[in-house]
Order: sequence, then C-alpha cells, then structure tokens
Amino acid sequence: MKRFPPERIVCLTEETVETLYLLGEQDRIVGVSGYAVRPKQVRREKPRVSAFTSADIPKILALAPDLVLTFSDLQAEIAAELIRKGVTVMAYNQRDVSGILAMISHLGAMVGQPARAAQLVGQYERRLDELAAQATGRPRPRVYFEEWDEPMISGIAWVSELIEIAGGRDVFPDLAAQDAASGRIVTSDQVIRAAPEVILASWCGKKVRPERIADRPGWTDIPAIRDRRIFEIKSPLILQPGPAALTDGLDAIVTALSAHPEIPAS
Repeated sequence: MKRFPPERIVCLTEETVETLYLLGEQDRIVGVSGYAVRPKQVRREKPRVSAFTSADIPKILALAPDLVLTFSDLQAEIAAELIRKGVTVMAYNQRDVSGILAMISHLGAMVGQPARAAQLVGQYERRLDELAAQATGRPRPRVYFEEWDEPMISGIAWVSELIEIAGGRDVFPDLAAQDAASGRIVTSDQVIRAAPEVILASWCGKKVRPERIADRPGWTDIPAIRDRRIFEIKSPLILQPGPAALTDGLDAIVTALSAHPEIPAS
C-alpha cells in the first residue's frame, strides 16, 4: 500500500463496498463493481469499473488507487494484471460465515477502524447466536438451495451455514464445502431423493422462475413442490459473502422457513 490507511480504494465485489460504508469509510472508495447495490446510494456516488470476471483496467489505473480489493480465484487474472501494473491488491477468499467475519475484521484494520469492525462483528455474532438458539428444539425442514438452474448448483458453505442457523437442514451439506460451483452441481434425481420440504433459489443475474422449478420432470411429489414452498432470495442479499448475507439474506431464509405450507389448488 502506498499510504496507510489507504486513501483511494477500488472494490471489485460488492461485499467490501458495503463493509466500508458500514465502517463509515465510504469516502475512501473511488471505484466499485457494477454489481454493487448496497447501500442504495453507492450507484450514484461511485463510478463503476468492473463486472465480476472482467474489469476496465485503464479506468481503474486512472483512479490512482492505493488499494484494490478483489474476491476469489475468479478475479485472479484481474488481480495479476493490476499487480503487474504496480497496484497493491488484496484478494479475499471467504467462503463461510467465519470467513465473512474475518474479512470484516481485516478490512476494518486496513482502514484504521479495528474497534469499529470488532463492534460490527460482535453484533453479527450475537445475532447469529440468538437465531440459532431460537431454532433449537424446533422441527428442521429439509432445504434445497439452488444457486443456478442450468446446470443445477446447490448452495456454498456460508449459505448452508445460514440455513442451519435459521432452523433448516441443508439437503446437500457435503457439497457446500466445495468452493467451486462445478463441485456443487446436482442432478434432478439427487434432488428428488433428497425430498426437500423448502426450496430456496437465487439465480445470480436473473430472476428465479418458481413455475419452471415446479414443472421439472419427476418433481411433482417433492414436498416443497407439492406444498408450494419455493422462495426466491435476491442474489445481492445471499450470494455475496458479506454483511448482506448475515442480515437481510439470513432474514429472508428465516421468513421462508417460517412460512406455512400452502394448500395446493384443487
């Protein structure tokens, strides 16, 4: 980093953007991902310089960043190109709830706000514990989380953990440990055998179509289909490993699990 704390930060994914706003350090942000939508004002306050797997390198360089924040191996080529240009890059790779909390702590320290970050993490930890305690002793519905539809991809670790905290039971917990989406591809037969009682879906970049899920061949007798318990969770709330998932994303899961089964139309 050319300066500490860094004064000009570019965030290539949305979770670091939201974290910096929550820390009160949004003035340090000089560029964001086109997917950044939280908080709402970010879209009018900050220039957009990237998608997810692509970025406008000249535009980023023109912003003279002290630090660029990236996420996962999917942005490795962007990070490498920026590093070759002499830019300081921090690549996060959080894939579970503890990793999200660690990212918040680390980013807080990097911008000179370790105490504020610790306070934020403590708030999240207490809320997670409270919700987990509320679910203790209650029936735990079987939940299938669908991250993509073609091919069908089940939920990553932080999603699986939030389902458990909310009072559900992920039907593919072993797959959740696979970081790459390719390791979480499931077949129609696997979902049928798992017999989920609730289906949660969040198709990144496109609207979930519950009727398409319900009309899949052989799915008629799946409890979630029979009882019409198919719920969309918007991708900015659950598919970014940051504050949104721990707050509004988790709330959406809790709401879906507490919704009573519908009586099928005769």
